[in-house]
Amino acid sequence: MTLTSADPVTDGPGAVALLDRTRTAVDPQIRSTVETLPGSIRRVAMYHFGWEDADGTPAAGQAGKAIRPALVLAAARALGAEEARAVKAAAAVELAHNFTLLHDDIVDEDPTRRHRPTAWTVFGIPDALMAGDAMNALALRLLAEDPHPASAAATARLAACVIELCAGQQADCAFETRGPREVSLDECVAMATAKTGALLGCSCALGALYAGAGEEEVAALDSFGREAGLAFQLIDDLIGIWGDPERTGKPAGADLVARKKSLPVVAALTSGTAAGEELAELYSRTAALDERAVRAAADAVERAGGRDWAQAQAADRMGRAVEHLARAVPDLSAAGDLLALAEFVTRRTR
Repeated sequence: MTLTSADPVTDGPGAVALLDRTRTAVDPQIRSTVETLPGSIRRVAMYHFGWEDADGTPAAGQAGKAIRPALVLAAARALGAEEARAVKAAAAVELAHNFTLLHDDIVDEDPTRRHRPTAWTVFGIPDALMAGDAMNALALRLLAEDPHPASAAATARLAACVIELCAGQQADCAFETRGPREVSLDECVAMATAKTGALLGCSCALGALYAGAGEEEVAALDSFGREAGLAFQLIDDLIGIWGDPERTGKPAGADLVARKKSLPVVAALTSGTAAGEELAELYSRTAALDERAVRAAADAVERAGGRDWAQAQAADRMGRAVEHLARAVPDLSAAGDLLALAEFVTRRTR
């Protein structure tokens, strides 16, 4: 599996249809919930989701792929529940996810998301921060007010997940203050598991809770989501280096420009190779990396084995994910949607 601008999009038709169906089921709940926000905060949130332009004019932008809410609904279905009963849980995890995106864009100083300026660049950092905070509160309130019997357990689980992913984000930021040879691969994997795997695991666990599953099934689906989430992050990190800007909506080599210590980068830096040393030298420069330096850094990551390692790890983590899934759903034919989503996140090119 490679990730170059010439690669075809490998989003399976089954997964695409599933994500479209999820958006149809969940978007009205998300939108009606967002519309309860106070005016100025609501304006930022509506812009972020692509439903309005900056001046409040209605827009038809893309609100995201809906992977996390799709996992909630797919997990519920896999355990025999009607997906309609889990729509509020699915909306809650998408709201929580978008809270993290609003904050991540500020922390990373990303200028674009979904092919248009990020909320903080349009409305300013304070308003984008407040909108993110409000979105997280909305997610928890939506769960807490749900009359479903699993509401309390789901609310507690999502709150714990948010704390974990904030810790992962903090670790990611802390890595930036450390030298290129000072972050271990184990630390980087732990950070990515918390930052990305935790919410995908929580999404699957909430679907299981809303299906009335027992503790073992809930834990197994959480583990499935976490492993799939780590695979997702590995692929995302590869896209952050080699993704096509026309598909990603972000500049080429954005993670290298920011000198992020992503998984393939740390694998290269800790490889003990000459290419790894070249990369460390580039990351140690005080001047901004120009286009030529970014290309050199990407080449060094590849020659040091970072790209191959990340791709192999993504496949390995998905193998582990399926093992966990089989513990919760022994007949994997009933978990076809979960498997389709797992395939989607590990074979996407954007």
